[in-house]
Amino acid sequence: MAAQASRLTFNTPDGLTLAADSFGPDNGYPVLFAHGGGQTRHAWQNTCIAFAAQNYRAVAIDLRGHGASDWAPNGDYRLERFAADLTLVADSFNKPPALVGASLGGMAGLIAQGEKAPTDARGFSAIVLVDIATRMRMDGVEKIIGFMSENLNSGFTSLEDAADAVARYLPNRPRPKDLSGLQKNLRLKEDGRYYWHWDPRFITGDNRPEGSRSPDRLEMAGRNLSIPTLLIRGKQSELIDMDSVRAFQEHVPHAEFVDVAHAGHMVAGDRNDVFSDAVMTFLSSQREAVPMPTDG
Repeated sequence: MAAQASRLTFNTPDGLTLAADSFGPDNGYPVLFAHGGGQTRHAWQNTCIAFAAQNYRAVAIDLRGHGASDWAPNGDYRLERFAADLTLVADSFNKPPALVGASLGGMAGLIAQGEKAPTDARGFSAIVLVDIATRMRMDGVEKIIGFMSENLNSGFTSLEDAADAVARYLPNRPRPKDLSGLQKNLRLKEDGRYYWHWDPRFITGDNRPEGSRSPDRLEMAGRNLSIPTLLIRGKQSELIDMDSVRAFQEHVPHAEFVDVAHAGHMVAGDRNDVFSDAVMTFLSSQREAVPMPTDG
């Protein structure tokens, strides 16, 4: 029987409520999952169920402006805001969680740990960066932003219309027959059209995240990492090539690296079993090397 999720909420200092789902035992090894830009916590559902089955406590959060979390009234989606949110959530655990962050979630985690943890925050016990690094291919960044912007204002006539758009963007991924997963990333509005389940100002506003255009900042944060680190790349990624990997390994010499064949930027969605096994193997080795403190 699949693990059932329990809903969590977190209140930020600037007045937003963030939504999250928790899977697995409350006293399990904590792992915080942060999705990529334009996605929601539901992107991690299969992964969280797999982790819960191995007695991890897996918590998947909707980042600000995404899914069931509040939109920022002032449109503040700077990278440091996402980083502060992750730090806030991490500090709510009774022991530091490992962070698994994809794309935007990974950049925010990198900034949270590399800029905050060395000074005033407890931070994470380990970090897994999913197809994100300190250097990225800008043509890949532009391709992703282009897809996210394409139907931003017009929306989609139906779920099938949205699925067709995703299939054009991801031609190597089989088009799903069951669109219930895609539906969780869309909102049906009063005009009868479907729109992405995130604040458009996340990519159009003046205070949008600019991590990919700030490689020096990401590099400095990477050089500050002292916790166990894993970089997972989709071998067919348009964003992270082997030059990106080599640069990351120079910036974070202790980092481990896994290349997932037959996967693109959305590694967990393309090869979830392989991805989950790689993360569990990495975290298991950290648990054996450094026992987690007991509750009490």
